[in-house]
Amino acid sequence: MKLEALKSRRETDRIVMALLRGDSESCRGQYEGQSVLASDRSTSRKRHFSAPSHIRRKIMSSPLFKELQQKYNVRSMPIRKDDEVQVVRGHYKGQQIGKVVQVYRRKYVICMEEVQGEKANGTTVHVGVRPSKVVITRLKLDKDCKKILERKAKSRQIGKEKGKYKEETIKKVQE
Repeated sequence: MKLEALKSRRETDRIVMALLRGDSESCRGQYEGQSVLASDRSTSRKRHFSAPSHIRRKIMSSPLFKELQQKYNVRSMPIRKDDEVQVVRGHYKGQQIGKVVQVYRRKYVICMEEVQGEKANGTTVHVGVRPSKVVITRLKLDKDCKKILERKAKSRQIGKEKGKYKEETIKKVQE
């Protein structure tokens, strides 16, 4: 009896640790309906600020300009160096379109050519702007970016068609 209880306790601990790590694969089928996303504020903040670089890349996404959204059928993209962006919120709002010089993932900011400040000794430095406060006006298109755009557009198209039935399928089901 004790051995059985010990085994189930170990299994439960393994599942809980996997959930805390965010590893849904190792606990699949164990806690059905339990979300891997944390709704607890402190857990969400901890995951945000201790996120690894590949996850920070995705967090640092910005919406595309309206014309680009219609052209590529994609709403937002992770921001990259050499993209052209426009600040739409905050102190630097409304300034002309600038090129992204640096994507600083550690601080969750981007540096632009146009947005600069002055230090006490007179030197100019790039001021960090949050990616959520900018809109991408021109993408740096290469084969990887095109591949991502195609994939996102395809999944968006599938999402629009999902749950909709055509007249032919309804007639076939009724017969």
